[in-house]
Amino acid sequence: MNRLTKIALSILSGALLSCAWPEHGFPLLLFVGFIPLLLVENDLFNKKKEVNSFSVFWYAAIAFSIWNSFTTFWIYNAALVGVVAAVIINTLLTSFAFYLFHVTHRVLAGKATAYVALIGYWLSYEFLQLNWDLNWPWLNLGNGFASYPSWIQWYEYTGIFGGSLWVLVVNILLFHFIYQRFFQKICSRAVGMKLGIAVILTVIPIIYSYYIYRGYKEVKSSIDVIVVQPNLDPYSEQYSVDPQMVTAQMLASAKIKADSLADFIVFPESAIQEHAWEDQLDSLSSVRQIRAFNKQYPLMKAVVGMSTYKIFNTGEPLTISARKFSDADKYYDAYNTALYVANNGSLQKHHKSKLTPGVEKMPYPRLFKFLEKFALDLGGTVGTLGSDAEQIPFMINDSLKIAPVICYESVYGEFVNEFVSRGANAIFVITNDGWWGNTPGHRQHLLFSVLRAIETRRSVARSANTGVSCFINQRGDISQRTDYWVPAAIRSKMNTNSEITFYVKHGDYIGRFFLVIAGLMFILTLGIGVFRKT
Repeated sequence: MNRLTKIALSILSGALLSCAWPEHGFPLLLFVGFIPLLLVENDLFNKKKEVNSFSVFWYAAIAFSIWNSFTTFWIYNAALVGVVAAVIINTLLTSFAFYLFHVTHRVLAGKATAYVALIGYWLSYEFLQLNWDLNWPWLNLGNGFASYPSWIQWYEYTGIFGGSLWVLVVNILLFHFIYQRFFQKICSRAVGMKLGIAVILTVIPIIYSYYIYRGYKEVKSSIDVIVVQPNLDPYSEQYSVDPQMVTAQMLASAKIKADSLADFIVFPESAIQEHAWEDQLDSLSSVRQIRAFNKQYPLMKAVVGMSTYKIFNTGEPLTISARKFSDADKYYDAYNTALYVANNGSLQKHHKSKLTPGVEKMPYPRLFKFLEKFALDLGGTVGTLGSDAEQIPFMINDSLKIAPVICYESVYGEFVNEFVSRGANAIFVITNDGWWGNTPGHRQHLLFSVLRAIETRRSVARSANTGVSCFINQRGDISQRTDYWVPAAIRSKMNTNSEITFYVKHGDYIGRFFLVIAGLMFILTLGIGVFRKT
């Protein structure tokens, strides 16, 4: 295999993975997306005495840079530096995971065990992307099925790591079949079985999922929810229009749908434009407007996004995100907040805790706090925000709790689990997706809420400033999907649920298991490598 052929195969892998990705991609392509790159890796393995092991990194980088660029290019709408950073960092990490597999493959002299290492290294990378400060799990493989909820109903047992494992195993089996049948010209029963097993492992989970999908029945226990989509341009009018006028416009939209039977209104992230100290929220004009609206309807409660601030009292321990006043020896924290305004006027808060790197959080702030002044300004407050140590749902009454999920938080399955394990019966996602323009970005973001609905078996109400707003049932079906960049108000009855799924109980156990496997394979690789040198 010459160099141009290897480059062409690497490009093919990148193209297949890109064409598989939501919203309009076809996810069956994920099951063959790694095969061309595995053929390149195998060729380099066969020439290991002639070729440096690190050469595989560059071929992997070709594939993964294409995949990253074609699926997340939309970040440029907010900042060119953002898309460059996301593509470069993600490409480096995925290519390094593939490089580690190649090294293990060489050390183990081609044993099939090396492909277990590939799964371990890749799933460890995905686990890292969910849990470190530079988190960007957008392209974790299990997310690729979000447009096809009827295929992945079993995510209630595995979360997205089940999907990632599914993709990798099928790719490895199909690669071995293709290589042995067409390159080595082996026509044995064992080779044919690899194809058979790959087909079975592809088809059976989909059939099982359809069985669950068709049989799943929601328990009738409904809440009546109004979702408002204000459609304020985040690059101009949202932060320049008078805040009380913004609130009045949103309430006017809600009023069209409201009556005495409505339970909730859900407004998007940053809907309240007045920034407020948390000990003064009761006197805020926008909060008073919402309270006055609620009083017109006996059951009405509201969930709304805003920026809030908290002053640290003298002697109170400071957080890593604490900011110093420029004119006083005092500190405060800034938050991206979801506010619950009860029909009796009481308030509850949730502070966004999965913060967007480079926008709401400086990664590893103890080391890089001096770089906060370069944070991307997407309106509101920039720099590292404060967050909640625990994810506590809004307590509505003794039998009803709501999970308030703000924007980027909806990408994290185990994070949303925390709300559900603490009793959340339904999920309200509030977001401002206008930053990305009318690109695949906001549509992909919507689809991640489908995954959360299936994993937790919780209905979702989604309020997005510029779209897409919708309702999602416990099977992941989207209803009343609004158009992008069109103001709207929608209303639906959502069934609540108190049952806890296996995935909510156990979280990302597949990721943790393969993190251990990756560690063991890495130690084995080092040990054998050192032994051979001695």
